[in-house]
Amino acid sequence: MNLEAARAQMLGQQIRAWEVLDERVLRALEQTPREHFVPEDYRDLAFADTEIPLAHGQAMLAPKIEGRLLQALKIEPIDEVLEIGTGTGFLTACLARLGRRVQSVDIFPEFVDSARAKLAAEGRANVELATADAQELELPGRFDAIALTASLPVLDDAFVRMLKPGGRLFVVIGRAPIMEARLITLQPSGDTTSQSLFETVLTPLINAELPEPFVL
Repeated sequence: MNLEAARAQMLGQQIRAWEVLDERVLRALEQTPREHFVPEDYRDLAFADTEIPLAHGQAMLAPKIEGRLLQALKIEPIDEVLEIGTGTGFLTACLARLGRRVQSVDIFPEFVDSARAKLAAEGRANVELATADAQELELPGRFDAIALTASLPVLDDAFVRMLKPGGRLFVVIGRAPIMEARLITLQPSGDTTSQSLFETVLTPLINAELPEPFVL
């Protein structure tokens, strides 16, 4: 595989074609070697327009979803970022290129260990990884941006409470086959606004609480 040609094709035919035009985001995706983060058995699919299977029924997001997520969050160089779902560490690395510091958590310790080694090899020193259940997080600070890489059946206010005023949360809400990516922004007043971004389907967040069924 010609890696640079495949990378350029991914950027042009998938990511730009899906209206990702932010130059900082495009540079982060271009300069982060996706092929180093993809599982060995799927290395040939590193730049394909598809999710890549991971252990435990999880998946690495498709490149165009990663691009839209990064663009929606509008991460500035001074931003503190939280990522829920480290996975392979690729998106973590992109977030770290854009923001000041990234905290990333995953429920599976082998994902965290593998991502830590890969991020260290890439020289990403502004990342802190931890093994944790996202539903039980107790973090001391708040964040300018939160990237939730799995879906929720309904919006969980616990994630909104982790935002600083003006902070942004990328989240996919719903149940297959109908899910919607949204950008939730915490306004200085304490109110939130919700922007619909696109429809997609992501693996559900483990241990996410399901709403009570409606009974007539």
